[in-house]
Amino acid sequence: MSAQTAVFRELNRSTYPAPKSEVRIVHIGLGAFHRAHQAWYTAQAADGWGIAAFTGRSATAANELATQDGLYTLIRREAQGDSFEVIDSIVAAHDGADLNALANLLARPSVALVSLTITEAGYKMLPVAGEPELNLEDPQVREDLAILRDRFEGGVFAKSRSEFESLKVQTAAARLVVGLSARRAADGWPLSVVSCDNLPENGLVARASILGLARAVDADLAAWIEENVSFVATSIDRITPRTTDADRRTVAGETGFADASPVVTEPFTSWVIAGEFPAGRPAWEKAGAKFVADLQPFERRKLWLLNGAHTLMSFAGQLRGHATVAQALADQRVSDWVEEFWDAAQRHLTEEGLDITGYRASLRERFENPRIEHLLEQIAMDGSIKLAARALPVYQAEREAGRDGRAALRLIAAWCEQVCAQHAAGKPIADANSSALEAVLAEDAASYGSGAQTKALVEVLDTEMSQSSEAIEMIDDLRQSFAQ
Repeated sequence: MSAQTAVFRELNRSTYPAPKSEVRIVHIGLGAFHRAHQAWYTAQAADGWGIAAFTGRSATAANELATQDGLYTLIRREAQGDSFEVIDSIVAAHDGADLNALANLLARPSVALVSLTITEAGYKMLPVAGEPELNLEDPQVREDLAILRDRFEGGVFAKSRSEFESLKVQTAAARLVVGLSARRAADGWPLSVVSCDNLPENGLVARASILGLARAVDADLAAWIEENVSFVATSIDRITPRTTDADRRTVAGETGFADASPVVTEPFTSWVIAGEFPAGRPAWEKAGAKFVADLQPFERRKLWLLNGAHTLMSFAGQLRGHATVAQALADQRVSDWVEEFWDAAQRHLTEEGLDITGYRASLRERFENPRIEHLLEQIAMDGSIKLAARALPVYQAEREAGRDGRAALRLIAAWCEQVCAQHAAGKPIADANSSALEAVLAEDAASYGSGAQTKALVEVLDTEMSQSSEAIEMIDDLRQSFAQ
C-alpha cells in the first residue's frame, strides 16, 4: 500500500490500550517541552500519577490531545535514527482559559502538585536585581488584578460554571490564584508548585508571581498560600524542537498511528530538583531526576553553558545566515565564540560535582546532532529576558574578577544586531519588551550601529549596564564582528 493510500489508525486509549491514572498533577503550559520532559518523567515513574494539563495562550494543543485521550508519540531523535514511544501520563487536556476545570481540580485532595512551563515572560517580573518582584504595572497584570479585586467575595472568585466562564483573566498567576482560592475554600490541603522554566531561582520567581498577585487582592488568601503552598525550584534540560508535518508523517509510517501532536526530542535529558512536596510526588528519580539541597550550582551550569550558548548562536547564527543550532556550530567563527563564552563561564562554576569538562563535551555532541533541527529563530524569542539570566551574570562575575567581560558582551552585541536586522527587514520582534525595542529602533534608525542606539537598546535590557561607557563602547565595537 502506498503512502498516498495508506489508512492509519487513530491514536486513543481504545486503539492503544493505556489505562488512565488518577489526576494527581495539574500542569500549566501544555507545550512540546512539558511533554518531552515532565510528562515523560511521570510516565517513566509508572506509579499512578496522572496529569491534567492546561494550555497557555492557544487551545490548539488541548484540542488535539483531547481527541487522543491525552496520548501522543515521543520521537527520540538520535544521529543514527529515530525511536518512538507513546506517552500516557497526560489523562486530561484543557484550554488554559477553562477556570472552572482548573478550580475543580485544585479543590480535590488527590491533586498534590502544580507544575509550570509558562516561559520567563509568563511570570511578569520586574527587571531588577535582587529578590524577584511581580510587575504590578504590566498591562495584563493590571487588567487581571482589576478583575480579581472586583470578583473576590467570600474567599472565592466564582461559585458556578457560568461565573468561572465570565472570569476572563490572562496570566498564569491570576489563574492559579483563582484555583488556589478554590482549594482553600474546599479544605485547604497543602500543595506544591513546581516551576520548570529556564530562569534563575524559578521557584522563588513562581512564588513572587503568585503571592504578589494574591497579596494585591486579599491578605488572608496570600497568608494561606504562604502557609500551605511550597514552591519547588528546578533545573531542566532537554532540547525539544518544533514538530513538523514531516514528523507527523514519520510517526504514521513507522507506528501506524495518525498522531496529530507528536513531540520530537533528543536522547539527553536532565532534571535537578530542590524543594519540599508536602502532598507527595511521583518517583521521578526512577527516570533519572536528581534531588538536591542546593540547586544553584546546577542551575548556573545549565543557564550559562547550555542556554547561554544557545542564546549566542540564536543571534550570531542568524546574522551569519544559519537556521539551526547544528548549522551555527558548524560555522568556525560561531564555534569559537561559543568556546570563548564557555571559557568565561567555566571560571565561575567551581563547585564540586558539576563535571564542567564532561558537560561541555556532551553539549557539543548534542548541538552537533544534525537530525535535531533546533531553530535559531525559536530560541531567539524573548531575547532581552533571556540575556538577563544568561549573559549578565557572567559579565558581572568577569568584571569582579578584573576582566573586561568581552565574551559575555558578545551575546548582547549579537542581540543588538539581530533585533536591528529584524526591524530593518520589517519583521516583528518576538520579545516581551518588543514595544520598547521597536520604539528605540524607530527613533534611532538613522544612526544604525551607533553608540547612541546601542546604549538605548542596552537600557531596555539593563539600566545599570547602559550607564557604563566602557561596556557600551565594547558592545558597539563587537556589533561589527558578525558580518558574513
